[in-house]
Amino acid sequence: MLDVMRVYLATVADTGAEPPSLLEMIVQAEPIVQAVLYLLIGMSIACWAIILNKTRVVRRAARQNESFLDLFWKLRRPDQVYEQIHEYLHAPIGQVFKAGYVELSRLASAAGSEASRGGAMDLGGTENIARAMRRAASVQITALERMIPFLATTGATAPFIGLFGTVWGILRAFQRIGASGQASIQVVGPDIAHALVATAMGLLAAIPAVMAYNFFHSKIRVISTELDNFSADFMNIVKRHFRGA
Repeated sequence: MLDVMRVYLATVADTGAEPPSLLEMIVQAEPIVQAVLYLLIGMSIACWAIILNKTRVVRRAARQNESFLDLFWKLRRPDQVYEQIHEYLHAPIGQVFKAGYVELSRLASAAGSEASRGGAMDLGGTENIARAMRRAASVQITALERMIPFLATTGATAPFIGLFGTVWGILRAFQRIGASGQASIQVVGPDIAHALVATAMGLLAAIPAVMAYNFFHSKIRVISTELDNFSADFMNIVKRHFRGA
């Protein structure tokens, strides 16, 4: 197919005409091939919008996580950390800490002096805190993963959508051969060239989408692990505090 397209472009050059641009090839393509190309272009634009947005969001989350952990281990007092939590609205670990601390404060306030002696808090209260932190962690990870599955969908389907456009273009080329009774490059070249553009557009949409999906998936997995580790550390601090009390 690439040889056919190369011969077609060489033939166009020999005639003294300018080779068609990509935009001209899209405009001159069959309606079905045009629909395929427009769909792939739309998917590619959407993927790049997601990539740019998620790059900013994930980097900001990782940066604020690191800053919040520095503050948490420096102060070592949950009440003092909570006073500064408004500065870490985009830190997933900060929001998990906030959920745990709010639940801890609620339980301590409800239990009163009994909570300070450890019995009720150790048996049931700490599990409520852990549940609140798990729920907050799930919300944060879901927010980070929003729209990322579209990248995987594009990476998996775009090559096949482009292949459909290619098959349709080749089918039209054979129909022209049958109608004209000629198999010259001037007859089949345009349709095959348009068909190959569909394949190229499918790959152009799929390759960045797959690479970006793998990148974001690995980054979010790291953040998820950090959330689990922090939750375990925070729960250990809470349990030690109430046992000591």
